[in-house]
Amino acid sequence: MRKTKTKGKLKLKSRRAARKRFKLTATGKVKRWHSMKRHILTKKATGRKRGLRKSTLVSKGETPSVRRMLLG
Repeated sequence: MRKTKTKGKLKLKSRRAARKRFKLTATGKVKRWHSMKRHILTKKATGRKRGLRKSTLVSKGETPSVRRMLLG
């Protein structure tokens, strides 16, 4: 005899790729890092590379979709 599944909610999983790329701040904002810092760094100005080191916040328009990916 076959066992029947009980109806219930599925476990919500976060997107693993988003987990690696974004972090939530203490106030609930979404933090991200800059791109363009991996290769071909010789032609980029020193000040530009220094600015790319710092993290920044995700824009207001993208925040809801990123939070959905993070929180499941």
